[in-house]
Amino acid sequence: MYAIVEMAGQQFKVAKDQKVYVHRLQTEEGKKVTFDNVLLLDDGKNVTIGAPAIDGAAVEAKVIKHLRGDKVIVFHKKRRKGYRKKNGHRQSLTEIVIESIVAKGAKKAAPAKKQAEPTAKKAAPKKETAPKAEAPKTKAAPKAKATKADDLKKIEGIGPKIASTLVEAGIATFADLAKAKPAKISEIIADVRGNHVTDTWPAQAKLAADGKWDELKKWQDELDGGKA
Repeated sequence: MYAIVEMAGQQFKVAKDQKVYVHRLQTEEGKKVTFDNVLLLDDGKNVTIGAPAIDGAAVEAKVIKHLRGDKVIVFHKKRRKGYRKKNGHRQSLTEIVIESIVAKGAKKAAPAKKQAEPTAKKAAPKKETAPKAEAPKTKAAPKAKATKADDLKKIEGIGPKIASTLVEAGIATFADLAKAKPAKISEIIADVRGNHVTDTWPAQAKLAADGKWDELKKWQDELDGGKA
């Protein structure tokens, strides 16, 4: 006769007088323990399958001793990362011996009683207060739409550093650059390394702002770093 029973979160096929190692039990050594979650029974003639457990069936065992299993090495490594981690683990186990397999009439362990929750005191009724006068809501002023910056690097003589410097100074579009004077532009980019000639930048920006790209391209072919 054998049974398949769940013990300490694991399923075992057990028979009488068989020794089994299960996860650590709270029962003291030398005392008996009963497992009533029997999933299958075979008495040699009939096989009974639970749904999921068999009512009235149980496996009775005796705790022999508590011990720890063999050490297992857990090693982690990440390739080309210089990461290595080594840990050891020994599982806490309990050795038990199966004394009997009961097919019917076993009493199930009573579930632990829940502690009675204290009755909540009734809250005193709240006094009604006069509704507060709401202050008139003022409409928030509409936010000004942010103008999209143009790609100033399309102007002959302007590189990424100069373009970002001009944007920080408030010259973000071709129209802004077209309105600026060459002397003012030279002051703004004075800290940028290099010799920059800004004479043609406003005129180039005016063509770009007007969408005259063919005319601008033809003129830029004749320019050298922004100087005619």
